[in-house]
Amino acid sequence: MLNNSNGSKQPIWLSIIRLLRWDKPEGRIILMIPALWALFLAASGKPPLPLVVTIILGSLTTSAAGCVVNDLWDRDIDLRVERTRNRPLASRNLSVKVGIVVAIVAIACAAVLTLYLNLFTFWLCVAAVPVILLYPGAKRVFPIPQLLLSIAWGFAVLISWSAITQTLPLPAWLLWGATVLWTLGFDTIYAMSDREDDRRIGIHSSALFFGRHVATAVGILFTGTVILLSILGIFTHLKWTFWISLTISLLGWTWQVITLKQFKLPKHTYSQMFRQNVWIGLILLGGMIYGNS
Repeated sequence: MLNNSNGSKQPIWLSIIRLLRWDKPEGRIILMIPALWALFLAASGKPPLPLVVTIILGSLTTSAAGCVVNDLWDRDIDLRVERTRNRPLASRNLSVKVGIVVAIVAIACAAVLTLYLNLFTFWLCVAAVPVILLYPGAKRVFPIPQLLLSIAWGFAVLISWSAITQTLPLPAWLLWGATVLWTLGFDTIYAMSDREDDRRIGIHSSALFFGRHVATAVGILFTGTVILLSILGIFTHLKWTFWISLTISLLGWTWQVITLKQFKLPKHTYSQMFRQNVWIGLILLGGMIYGNS
């Protein structure tokens, strides 16, 4: 049993669940969504079930490993940020040694899953590892660290698509581009709640980089997402259900951009918008699946 920040006892297993972010499933689901987009599009709506299970488990283990590595990098910074100060490593509910062991286990589980994939996809998985491991340090030196996260997210598309076709045709890259832009958009929104703390500590974020133009920047990113998804829909001959889902997504993103233009939104609004993007992603997934039938 370990003490939490309020001095009460917390079981170590619960702290590990919090370290893996399994208590916040929306963050795990939103990584899984682009991977499933690619899987169903590359397989014309009918991917093999064992591969679907592998991709889902791979998303969970990779996301878990990324979260732990992030918290190991940021355990001292997190303590100084209101939103993250109660994370297990920042609050010292878990030791660094435990964090390293959990990260190794998560990475090992993800590595085992890659053995099911073809050789080309395996090497794509290997190529993604440095991006995942280096992202947490990017906020110290790179003005738009969320871009590195977005590229890491994009690997989910490339890995899933190549797992079906063993190639990366133009539609795969269109989906990759849409995923990168979408991720940069919603993660910029998510970063807006930490702007004051990030500025005080002296770390970078896209929310700070875009400054007073952040709503416009997010609007441009979401517009680019819609354009690339539209071109993808034409290339892959997706049916009307996809176009309905894309229209719903466009309306949702438009509402978010309009809301962001308001002055001094409550901090919880940004996390609400992040969760809304989970639903938008799932709606698009449904449109892609049925648009292929």
